[in-house]
Amino acid sequence: MILLALLVKSDKFIIQGGKELNGEIEVRGSKNAAGPALVAALLTQDECIIDNLPFIEDISNILEILKSMGIEVEKISERKVKIKAQIVKSEKMDFEKVSKTRISVLFFGALLARVKNFKMPPPGGDRIGLRPISVQLNALEKLGAKIERPKGYPDNIYEVSCKKLEGKEIVLEEFSVTATEAVILAAVLAEGKTIIKGAAAEPHVQDLGEMLLKMGAKIEGLGTHTIKIDGVKILHGCGHSVIPDPIEAGTFIAIGALIPGKIKVTGVDLSHLDLFLAKLEEMGVNFERGEDYVLVSHSPKLKAIKVQALPYPGFPTDLLPIIVPLLISAEGKSLVHDPLYENRFNYIQELKKMGAEIEMVDPHRTFVFGPTKLSGAAIDSWDIRAGACLVIAALSAEGKTVIENIFQIDRGYEKIEERLQKLGADIKRISN
Repeated sequence: MILLALLVKSDKFIIQGGKELNGEIEVRGSKNAAGPALVAALLTQDECIIDNLPFIEDISNILEILKSMGIEVEKISERKVKIKAQIVKSEKMDFEKVSKTRISVLFFGALLARVKNFKMPPPGGDRIGLRPISVQLNALEKLGAKIERPKGYPDNIYEVSCKKLEGKEIVLEEFSVTATEAVILAAVLAEGKTIIKGAAAEPHVQDLGEMLLKMGAKIEGLGTHTIKIDGVKILHGCGHSVIPDPIEAGTFIAIGALIPGKIKVTGVDLSHLDLFLAKLEEMGVNFERGEDYVLVSHSPKLKAIKVQALPYPGFPTDLLPIIVPLLISAEGKSLVHDPLYENRFNYIQELKKMGAEIEMVDPHRTFVFGPTKLSGAAIDSWDIRAGACLVIAALSAEGKTVIENIFQIDRGYEKIEERLQKLGADIKRISN
């Protein structure tokens, strides 16, 4: 997967920093909620209509995987699709698309509930460190799945079978979002009661649960770390609108704080950003809360802070890279700690090329010294959030920045350059 990613001929961004940004920008639907919603449509033969989808690379890949299995996918409008999984031909699954997105790990749970026997390659996703799926698979095996693990390329295919899914008490080894979601997808059609302890409580996990409730599932405890599921025999179709993306909202709020001007970020669910907004207040960011928006102004006098990624409602790991450009402009020494992923800080070397003063303590912790002025440079995007971090840094830097491998950014942000251009940013996409 890493080799393939490195060989992709990707577009690049050319960004001229120092431009004032003003105006309004709307948050799209959550990538991390849209993927599970699309996979959940596998659990019924009825039609499911899913709205507020972000049309980004990862979601396009999930739709293509569904189509490859003979599932009817119809685009109703710009952000709405109709899915009818009357027949599921798992043997026709597009393995190449599966290997391009981390979301595809959820097919383990849904296909166990729907077809019982199938083969699948390992999922893809960001290069942010070791991301084994043993937690997900171990949990599914407790429900009755038999999973033959791959030994290595070219035999890196999982063989999955199940005579009957039976509800059990499952204690997850970590607060894993995808493990929680995979177990929920399998357990809603399992026989008996499933109790998930150590469940993830993130907004997108709750959103998946809300969709399944509309489909007739029996789920209690969404938003807590103990989820109880009573299996049902059949689920029906539903209509569902995906929640707004809190990570995209945080990205645009950070841009508004760092760049001269004033930005109104609309379509925000502020309850999903409690700790992020609290940290911005601690830093001295100038912003106002509305019912569904944040109005943020350039904040030149920022203070250093300590920030650590924690399970929801803690600070989201995906927003750690987003806040780092603000810390580069803050007075003093900041500490950033991500206990989850040892390669989350791969973007640090790129920021250093721009003049940032950053010291890696270990693979999980880094010191950021500020305030430092950044200068344009030729840099690389290693994953979705690293790419967004570099876009923010480039907008604030003096001179021209070239960001390569922006297919990573496209996986999580819909037409980000066009939306930023409307605010006044000097950002251009160049095709290789």
